Amino acid sequence: MAADMDKTCAALCWGMAGLLALLLAIALGNAVPLILALLVAALIGLGAALLLQRLVCSGGRNAPAPFEETKAADPDTVAPTAPQTAADPAPAAAPDPGGDIEIGSTLLAQEQELAARKGTWRYEPEGKQAVNAPADTGDGDRPAILDRPRGGKADDLKRIKGIGPKLERLCNEMGFYHFDQIAGWTDREIAWVDANLVGFRGRVSRDGWVAQARTLAAGGETEFSSRVDKGDVY
Repeated sequence: MAADMDKTCAALCWGMAGLLALLLAIALGNAVPLILALLVAALIGLGAALLLQRLVCSGGRNAPAPFEETKAADPDTVAPTAPQTAADPAPAAAPDPGGDIEIGSTLLAQEQELAARKGTWRYEPEGKQAVNAPADTGDGDRPAILDRPRGGKADDLKRIKGIGPKLERLCNEMGFYHFDQIAGWTDREIAWVDANLVGFRGRVSRDGWVAQARTLAAGGETEFSSRVDKGDVY
């Protein structure tokens, strides 16, 4: 039945195209030669027949099938998706208490070793530094020394000619703070101090410390001590 319908449709299309060609030939015959008018009308009629046959006869069959709506999936029928759970983090390894104990023991041993190296040195005021007096060279006799100045105040040994600030500091470190200490030195004690004044050996006898110290210890003055008192020296 479909073939019969195609034939009928084709016949109608060709008939309409032939009619169109005839009318066109008549219209053109008044303007152009007859042969040319027939040729043009035939070509146009042929094209119209093919176009009508394609559009009218085969258009229904080649038309795409009506769109069928897809049925939406029923949410109730969708299989539930298992929730994705994050993998539990691996528990951190507990610290080894034994390692801490070992480290602590090592540190303690090192601290004890360091303490042993430091010794038992302690800071002491200047008056007590006489205990660090230079070793006895064996020359003469070591004079009596003091741990600190009497009454907490030392005499100004710089009033003795030959004793400057640096040498006064050295005398104090050796335990000599007062004029009467120097004034009482014997020849052997002078020899000992001369030999043990590091960097200033021989200054006691060369500058006459003992004689000057006797004058100053008695409350007198020397020409040099007067200049020191006036500020002309230091």
